[in-house]
This record gives sequence, C-alpha cells and structure tokens, in this order.
Amino acid sequence: MPAPKERTALKVQSERAVLAAVRLPDSRYDTRDPFGELAALAEQAGAVVVGTLEQRLEKPVAGTFMGSGKVTELKRLCEELQAQVVIFDHDLSPRQLANIEEVVGRKILDRSELILDIFASRATTTEAQLQVELAQLEYTYPRLRAMWDHLERITGGGGVAGIGTRGPGEMQIEIDRRLAQAKTVALRRRLEEIQDRKRRMVAQRNLDWFTVGIVGYTNAGKSTLFNALTAGGAYADDRVFATLTTRTREWDVRGGLRVLLSDTVGFVRDLPHHLIASFKATLEEATHANLLLIVLDVSDPAARLQYETVNATLDELFEEIRRTEQTRSRARGVVPTAGWTPPPRVVLLNKVDRLPDNAALLEWQQRVPGSIAISARDPEGPGYEALRALVREAAQGGEREMTLTVPLSEAKTIHVLENRGVVLDRRYTGDSVRLRVRIGARQIAQLRAMGAKLTAE
Repeated sequence: MPAPKERTALKVQSERAVLAAVRLPDSRYDTRDPFGELAALAEQAGAVVVGTLEQRLEKPVAGTFMGSGKVTELKRLCEELQAQVVIFDHDLSPRQLANIEEVVGRKILDRSELILDIFASRATTTEAQLQVELAQLEYTYPRLRAMWDHLERITGGGGVAGIGTRGPGEMQIEIDRRLAQAKTVALRRRLEEIQDRKRRMVAQRNLDWFTVGIVGYTNAGKSTLFNALTAGGAYADDRVFATLTTRTREWDVRGGLRVLLSDTVGFVRDLPHHLIASFKATLEEATHANLLLIVLDVSDPAARLQYETVNATLDELFEEIRRTEQTRSRARGVVPTAGWTPPPRVVLLNKVDRLPDNAALLEWQQRVPGSIAISARDPEGPGYEALRALVREAAQGGEREMTLTVPLSEAKTIHVLENRGVVLDRRYTGDSVRLRVRIGARQIAQLRAMGAKLTAE
C-alpha cells in the first residue's frame, strides 16, 4: 500500500485500526488498561480496533517517536491484521507523522487529530462548530508542509532546487498559510462576538440566580446526574463525549430555593491545548458558576488519574480565564487586579452502587474531605439530601429572616429577592413594598454591591 502523503482524509469511519503508544517515564495512563481510553475514543470516531502495540523508552526517538525496529514491527502488524490506520496515543510532529507513514504505508493519526475528529462529528451549535474549526486550523497550520509533501514530486523531489524551480508546492504552502492565518483571524473575531454575548448573559444570570456547574471526566455520569436533578433532557450515553454543548436548567434544591444547574462537556487525559483554549467558552457557565460539582466515577479503576486530570484541566482553564481578564483590563487602561476568583469545588463520588464493597469509597472520602457519595441514577438515594443541603447553604450564605423596604421602582431588586429568597409576607405602602423575607446574607450583600435601594429593619 503506498504511503498516503496528502493528509486531507483523516476520518476513520469503519476503518480497521491499530493503536500504538510509547510509554515514557512520565507517561500518564491507566496501567491496568493501557489502551482503554484510546480504544474508546477510536470506537467513538467509528474505527474498529483490531490490535495494539506499545514500546517503553526513556525518551522519544526524534524522527519516528518510537524506535525504528518497532516501526517496522508496526508495519508487519498492520499487514497481518489488514489495518488501514494507526492511531498514536500522543501528539506527533509533522515530520514524525510523515516518517512513520513512509515506513508503515498506512494512514497515521495522533491523539489530537482523533479528538478533533470526534468533536467535529458531534458539534451541532454554531459556536461549537466555530470552535472546532478554529482548533483544527490551529492544529493544522504548523503541519502544512508535511501535508503538502505530495507536491514535491512536481518539482523533482528532494534535491537542491535552482532559481525559478520552487514550483507550485512551495507556492501552495505559502498560499495555504496565508489563507489559514486569515481564516483564523476571522474565526477568532466571530467567536469573540459570540463569547462576549454569552459572557454578558452568564454575568446577568449570576446576578439573578445562584449557579452550579457539573464538570468531570467524560462518561463519569454528568448528564445522568443532570437529568436526575432537573427536567433537562440532556443526552446521556455510556460513551465518551456524549455531551459537547452546555445545557442549563433550574434545579429545585428544596426549602423554597431554586438554582441554575449546567451540564458540560467531559474532560479527557491530555486534552490538546488548543482545544482547551477554543472550548473555554463552551464551559463558560461552569467556569463562572458560583459552585462546581466534580462528578467522579469511583467504580472506574482509573478514577484517580481521572480526578487528577479534571483538576489539572480546570486549573488550566481558570488560568486561561485569568489571563484573558487581565488582557481585557489592560485594553481598557485599567491596572489588572486579582479580580475574578475560581468557584469552589465539591467532589461527588458517583456510581457507588457499582462498588463491590466500601473500601474504595472510604479511601476516596479520606482522600477528598467533604466529598459526597451518590448514585446518579437514583436522585432520592443516599447523599442527595446532603448535596441539596450543601448547595442551599452555599446559595444562601447564612440564611436569616429580615424585613426589607424596597421602592416599587426597584423591580430588579424585588425580582432577585423573590428568586433568591423566600417571601414570607408582603405589604405595599405608597410607592414601596415591605417584604418579610428569609434570605441569605450573601444575596443581600450582592444586591447592595449592585447599588440596590433597600432598607433593612
């Protein structure tokens, strides 16, 4: 089979795939199921996994990532298994991709390409499609030369080219780079417009409501939990990346209090950096929520790695947001301050009903103090009342009864009091209303910070 030099058809739908990996001393993966996650990703993209190959090295080989002997072994394995594609569990450089393809004679994909393909196939909203396109361009741009290797044949292949013999290959690379740069600028501009609107919407929503975001590893049970707590109707399936867009619905936490709950896209190990940046807005509701619920599948043998991945990804997202806020401040001529702070995190130990005994649960409760054990499929099961109580306490910030007098012209303030507290009595006097309300000190402080005109008795 000739080496596929032109890297334009990267889909793996129905193709037989061999998975490959180089295990380095600092590699992070599930040693009990080394290819489990990559196999799930490949199958999600439509590939049929027929074999695996791995090699342990102290450091990657510059030209081919894995050793030359192993690359030859990979070629033989593909021939024996009639595989059409090889998927590596890491990111490869353009030259490494080209060199491996030349030896193996099959299409070679790296981890980022695979994840991008999945996201592209599942992006349904305009924003998600723009984010995917931008991420693909950012991934593709430094690889354009390798993608146009097939044009070297037009100029006589590898030798030294004389004056006037640069040929269409070199010219096409330059054209493609200019087009990619222009397209990237246009996509960033359109995304910024959408994200500005969403940012204003989220900021306004956070004034009206206490907001809670569900985050976690892909397939941890986030959408199942979301559906159990709300009438959200989020798509839930036992596969990676079942959710690619954020869905927000009201959640009745009882005690006369309702909050907004958001379901979000799941994280995976080694999520490509350009995807983290591009999908930051997809997580806007979660990253700017008042409280984050981290759903963790404690029945998964790789739970610890997944927990570390989620926290590391959140830290990176929050750092990205902090940098963005500082850039905006400088653009407005304002001296950047500490300003925005990340929301607190609460860990939900999900799928406890799948554990053979309590040993693993007790270990996690010791490792993560304050975590709550639940089964997302059973919203009335143990742990849910503790979860609701925790959210109520966080939303109220120290609840108490108080009498407030508010001018009728302050419709916004009255609306917030009715939504964020429990109105026990209401009396109208002239141009104001006197409310006896049970509400958290946090809400009153927030209203006063907004400049609300209210008098407490």
